[in-house]
Amino acid sequence: MPPNFRLHAVALAFSAAFSFPISSSAQSLVVTPTSKGDEADIPSNKAEKLEKNDQVDPSPQNKSKAKAAKAANVETIQSVTVNATRQSDLETRRSSTASKLVFGREELDRNGDASIGEILKRLPGVTIGGRPGRGGDIRMRGMGSGYTQILLNGEPAPRGFSMDSLSPDQVERIEVIRGPVAEYSTQAIAGTINIVLREEYKQKDIELKISDSLEQDRHAPNISLTYPGQVGNLSYALSGSIFRNQQLDESLTHNLEKDGQGQVTLAQDIFDQSTRHSQGLQFAPRLSYRFENGDSVMLQPFLMNSRSQSTSLSELTQTPQAGAQYASAHATGQSENSFARGFSNWQHKFSDNSKLMVKLGGGAGRQESSSLRNEYDAGGLLLNTISDVNNTHDSSLNLGGKYNRALGESHSLAVGLDLEAGKRSQTRTSLQNGQPQFADSGDNLDASTRRVAIFAQDEFDLSAQWSAYAGLRWEGIRTSSSGVAPSGAAVENTSSVWSPVLHSVWRLSGASKDQIRMSLTRSYRAPSLNDLIAIPSISSVNSPTKPDRNGNPALKPELSTGVDLAYEHYLTRAGIMSANLFVRSIDDLIRRRTELVNTITGPRWVSSPVNVGHALASGIELEAKFQLQEFFPTAPAIDFRSNYSHFWSKVDDIAGPNNRLDQQPVQTANLGLDYRAAGLPLTLGGSLNWTPSYETQSSDTQITSTGIKRQIDVYGLWKFSPSLQLRLSANNFQADDYQSGSVVTTGGVYHVANSVAKTYTTWTLKLEMKI
Repeated sequence: MPPNFRLHAVALAFSAAFSFPISSSAQSLVVTPTSKGDEADIPSNKAEKLEKNDQVDPSPQNKSKAKAAKAANVETIQSVTVNATRQSDLETRRSSTASKLVFGREELDRNGDASIGEILKRLPGVTIGGRPGRGGDIRMRGMGSGYTQILLNGEPAPRGFSMDSLSPDQVERIEVIRGPVAEYSTQAIAGTINIVLREEYKQKDIELKISDSLEQDRHAPNISLTYPGQVGNLSYALSGSIFRNQQLDESLTHNLEKDGQGQVTLAQDIFDQSTRHSQGLQFAPRLSYRFENGDSVMLQPFLMNSRSQSTSLSELTQTPQAGAQYASAHATGQSENSFARGFSNWQHKFSDNSKLMVKLGGGAGRQESSSLRNEYDAGGLLLNTISDVNNTHDSSLNLGGKYNRALGESHSLAVGLDLEAGKRSQTRTSLQNGQPQFADSGDNLDASTRRVAIFAQDEFDLSAQWSAYAGLRWEGIRTSSSGVAPSGAAVENTSSVWSPVLHSVWRLSGASKDQIRMSLTRSYRAPSLNDLIAIPSISSVNSPTKPDRNGNPALKPELSTGVDLAYEHYLTRAGIMSANLFVRSIDDLIRRRTELVNTITGPRWVSSPVNVGHALASGIELEAKFQLQEFFPTAPAIDFRSNYSHFWSKVDDIAGPNNRLDQQPVQTANLGLDYRAAGLPLTLGGSLNWTPSYETQSSDTQITSTGIKRQIDVYGLWKFSPSLQLRLSANNFQADDYQSGSVVTTGGVYHVANSVAKTYTTWTLKLEMKI
């Protein structure tokens, strides 16, 4: 046991002695933490070194009071209960050896956001693809989809799960881990975002939230309820929500083609308008039981169902008109997504204080969608009928365990095993005028994955100021399928990766709130199932910028060696200033290439993933978060939040300039303020999210561009009482148009496409009650 821990325990014992009558025959001290899990409940040794909250008052008055209390009470007290408080988000960040940022309910509730993506976009180094208010893939450090590992309760998010569909009310906290750790999968080249569902320890009251969002006079009501309780050794939290949403989208795309002599051969404008109605529910109960011997069992199912209906209108004008695919089109679509996931674990503590945790989980998901599109000529004559039916079923089962043992006063070793099996069954039928659009349209796809991992991690203190973490993880993945395009033959892909990771934190002597972090890690990105094995996705308007998409079973995983260096300065009033530098060297980079290929329906543009070579990514992430009164005691009660990130990358096998990683912006920034009015139960705040426009040389033949994203969110909060408050928020207040485009030069054809999509302001009124 470390000396500081012993001092802390002695101080706690003396503090209890001064408060309670304890005789020499007292037999036990029972500590009842308010949070879950032994490691999360009680502050670690590192946290105790950082914060000595329980100081003994050795004054003569206190001593005399204690003696009097002891003399007056000679009865035997069998036990004393001490409630330990959970570390704050900043304390958790500060005491962690690996760089981990934690964002709890305060951050989740602040702006009254309707989706997790709207919250994530404000976090340091995190960007969201797509237009504001419509969600998109989540990216850390600007890296595109697949480089950021998304976890749900510490487990990989299952296929078919959309983070945008998860209500923030069902989430307890978000953990952003900048470097891989051995305990989790090291498929985290950019980093890991762990979404932790609601827990029972913080909720003491029934919590009811009723909200209605308004976008273009379209309402989106939402009701969320959390019901906690305890019966004996069983504690529970029943959390659920129901929602309904209505949205309208409009976009205009301009296509221009030139031949080898620079003559315009095609000028085309496409106007698209769609409406979508959706409704759904989510239910996430959590049950925890503690046995008399100290063992604990936790069970947390998560259920989600959503349905949507859509209609769309497309109008095409073209010069020359000859050869136009259609003049107008009308489409309808329906979809239903159902998802069920179960998390459970059992923890046992041995007599030598070592611990064993066994976890078991599984899930099943179903995605069913259908669409029908009718295309007409300028006279209203039906030209084409295109139908698409897609039924996908996913299932998974995972089993794991971790054994943790202390090897000295400040030394902890853990070893573990993870097993996961998944299966996908998919049937997709794409027909044009009753005929298959692709050679394998209508074929069935059955795919399975097996993931096995073993890991060991060692966390230790080299000195009072220096802590380190060393880990090693081996992970192997096997993917197989039958009925795969284009040959119809069974295929198999197997890969395995060794990932050593090393993290260290140095707390500067004489400046207890300053520290330096260093990391050297190995991580990887496994090809997604859709990239390996996929029934082709057919584009209704096939072109170099809107190609069909299929998979490549010969893909290899991307391997990355990473270095991180960070400086953190913690302020007195719950604030921080930090700077983080990172470098990632990536081999076997996966990139999509678009080529013109011959199919049974004629030549078509098809996009396929391939390994193209080496890439280098680097960047700097700056963060400042503080209360203004930290520096100016007489200033108004204003909280200041800001971060700025600048990214660089280069793909060796693609000629520059702008041969960057796909979809990586050059920079991004966030600025936020919260003002608490003096004498009024009113808080006003807002934030600005900014990502400038950028271009990417995505291949030797294609350049993609993304316009500026400038999103302003504002809110006001009125607290009627500690148990009743009303929040009004406006998301995407400025509602700028979202622009994107591409330039393709291939086969003597120069093709330019530019798209402008409207975005909208969403007003939300939310009533929050504790009963």
